[in-house]
Amino acid sequence: MKTERLAFYNFGLHVAPPESETIQGFVLREPLNFEAVTRASGFLGRSGYPGVPGTRSWGGQVFPRYIEGSGFTSAPSSLSLWADIESLMAFSYNGVHAEALKNARSWNVKPSWPPLVLWWVSATHRPDWAEGAQRLEHLDDHGPSPHAFTFKQPFGPDGAELSIDRERVKELAARNAERQQDLLERVSKLTI
Repeated sequence: MKTERLAFYNFGLHVAPPESETIQGFVLREPLNFEAVTRASGFLGRSGYPGVPGTRSWGGQVFPRYIEGSGFTSAPSSLSLWADIESLMAFSYNGVHAEALKNARSWNVKPSWPPLVLWWVSATHRPDWAEGAQRLEHLDDHGPSPHAFTFKQPFGPDGAELSIDRERVKELAARNAERQQDLLERVSKLTI
């Protein structure tokens, strides 16, 4: 039985308030992405947001220091758990989520910090928002390490540098595409 799970946290800042027309493309795609992730191979769970109906939040939402001075009190971020790095990569860069990433420059400011961080947790540990923010700041301050890393320089649960199995990523992406077909069709009809 696998004893480690991959934690994932990302954080960005929108170019305008969420109610702005500029951000509506993001707002319209968000529920489709949440549905797509539940269908993704290797997805184990995600945190909801405090005060928002649906998925339970993994603690009070905390943001990294990059929100300071932005004029925002909230920002787009996510926190989730995955079976392995290949599953997360297959979801992130393919299908419904990849379509949203193509438009991210229109919705988000170009970050001067890492947009995401990965780290391993035990099978009995569920990270909270504060841990995600801390890991992202640690990555920015100290660079990739087993404590906080990226897809570009990944580490395994044992702390050793990791080689991503790109063929497995392709196989998982194809499997996810089959499961997301109806969502991809809905995304293709969005004009924003």
